[in-house]
Amino acid sequence: MPAAIGQELVALLPRLRRFAFVLCRSQPLADDLVQGACERALANADSWTPGTKFDAWMFRILRNYWIDHLRRMRTEGMAEDLSQQTQLVGDPGEGPILSRLVLSEVQRAIDNLPQEQREVLLLVCAEELSYRETAEILGVPIGTVMSRLARARKRLMETTAAA
Repeated sequence: MPAAIGQELVALLPRLRRFAFVLCRSQPLADDLVQGACERALANADSWTPGTKFDAWMFRILRNYWIDHLRRMRTEGMAEDLSQQTQLVGDPGEGPILSRLVLSEVQRAIDNLPQEQREVLLLVCAEELSYRETAEILGVPIGTVMSRLARARKRLMETTAAA
């Protein structure tokens, strides 16, 4: 394994965790997905071409690992009840509470988007990948990325404006 892959992989971990969480909506499962994707990347390090976008390569590996996980769950059944996930947050003061409410409202709106719109929204807006890179990761035409992103943005505007 080239040392550059290890260094780039470590630097990319926070972004991979964020993308994994958007995919599965469970932090423990997101961590498992990132670990599995990293193992796959390290085992197949020779398939990465130096000079190409490492982050796009890793996002593709992570998404494919997620798809494989979903296929396994269909045959094995879910191991974790996601509805039982709770997180306790305590913060004094009105400012942080209002900020959390707004953030929670936006998160709900994003969670209510169809999966393909959530993926595009995160990759383009949060990860700042180009439409072309996003299209390559998702295996769809650039026009599809653009239309999914437009629909996601429109739906978020409608949902958050109504609230």
